Amino acid sequence: METIKNAANSASETLQGAASGTSKEANKHVAKDGNNSMSTRASAAKDMVSDKIDQKKHETNADLYDKKNDLK
Repeated sequence: METIKNAANSASETLQGAASGTSKEANKHVAKDGNNSMSTRASAAKDMVSDKIDQKKHETNADLYDKKNDLK
């Protein structure tokens, strides 16, 4: 039962990490676009950093759930 729970949590964390990665890339493009205002670009850059942190957090959590299953 615990193995199934860990697998589900790992899958969920992997999906959340992918979503954060997609958002990070979108914000990176907005931040680099010279046609946007400076405030829009700065906000996108801030969001990009936040998304990158979230992405790494979710990837780390997914790895931890995978490792829990490997120990069983």
